[in-house]
Amino acid sequence: MSVWTLGINHQTAPLDLRGRFAFALDQIQPTLHQLRSRLPRQPEATLLSTCNRTELYGAGDPTALDPTLDWLAQTGGVSPQVLREHAYVLRDGHAARHAFRVASGLDSMVLGEAQILGQMKDAVRVADEAGALGTTLHQLFQRSFAVAKQVRSSTEIGAHSISMTAAAVRLASQLFEDLREIRVLFVGAGEMIELAATHFAARTPKAMAIANRTMERGEKLAGRFGAQVMRLADVPDRLHEFDAVVSCTASTLPIIGLGAVERALKKRKHRPMFMVDLAVPRDIEAEVKGLDDIYLYTVDDLAHVVQTGKEHRQAAVAQAEAIIDAGVLSFMHWMERRDPNNGVIPLIQQINAQADAWRAHELARAKRLLARGEPVEAVLEALSKGLTQKMLHGTLAELHSGDAAARAATAETVSRLFLREGAPPREPRA
Repeated sequence: MSVWTLGINHQTAPLDLRGRFAFALDQIQPTLHQLRSRLPRQPEATLLSTCNRTELYGAGDPTALDPTLDWLAQTGGVSPQVLREHAYVLRDGHAARHAFRVASGLDSMVLGEAQILGQMKDAVRVADEAGALGTTLHQLFQRSFAVAKQVRSSTEIGAHSISMTAAAVRLASQLFEDLREIRVLFVGAGEMIELAATHFAARTPKAMAIANRTMERGEKLAGRFGAQVMRLADVPDRLHEFDAVVSCTASTLPIIGLGAVERALKKRKHRPMFMVDLAVPRDIEAEVKGLDDIYLYTVDDLAHVVQTGKEHRQAAVAQAEAIIDAGVLSFMHWMERRDPNNGVIPLIQQINAQADAWRAHELARAKRLLARGEPVEAVLEALSKGLTQKMLHGTLAELHSGDAAARAATAETVSRLFLREGAPPREPRA
């Protein structure tokens, strides 16, 4: 049994390549089914897909990695060689460390951001519903969540951080003298758009509008901010009305094209437009960035803005890494205990079987004594003594055998096992 991670992220792959491997939440379950059906020994598997990363976590035969990479490359429409140039493959302890760092926000574009933890929990939930999550990955992710919680509560890793949406507002304020005089269009109605609308609303712009494919969802979000609602299909014709556009949908193709932006600029008499594309794949065609009077930023363009304050968090990063180190050691110890090749599990099974045999023998003897009318207290005394003698016989025999060095080593082990300090075991509840 091995755990592994195969992925690409904002540090290893450009935006357009990441866009080829972006999966919406409702696509994860069928995607996992497709992957596992392609492998002879179906591994445990979880797929995490966000704006900044697409990662497959697996547990099982490590030889599944190469065919998994080939399958992922085919899914994204690129050659395995291209994917290998940008992907990372991590195994066992390195895979666990990566999962813990991702959950804790240490591997994010925005250092310490908390949104990734919710996204990871969603991915795990969907994998569980798909029947692709087994004991090993369940342990890995539950420990990831626990480590992330400890990092959040014990360090200041999230202090001084600037979110992507807050960075967008900061950039807009550099372009426009007064954000109270601009009109803002939000395309989409998901979590990122909700965050962006919250940040812009705090600056009280002249007008805000929500465009979404589903009007009901758009109306619900617009109601929170006193914004207008419009159909997604109306965006190209009304684009000129807005000074700032923030888009983040799950569309697989751009929904704001070069032609629509050119027409909008003409109607605006080339007054500048501020545009933020938070979607992966892109919502706004890349060629739009080349137009005069257009200031277009993607998630990758915002990277240097969100690094502000990073130096203040370096001490917190060191603390977080120490917590993660302890979590990795604990998880790998758990993995080793479960490995049938290390002899521990078979030994535990043999010990339990022997103890059950002793218990059954003494219990049968006690029942015979009770059937003959022996006093209950005497029977219980005999039962406890019989079990104690059987359990200690081998230990006491070892302490009396061998040379002095062997007896000393045995004595040390026995003392550690039977005479350890601490409170006695609790009585079982009735």
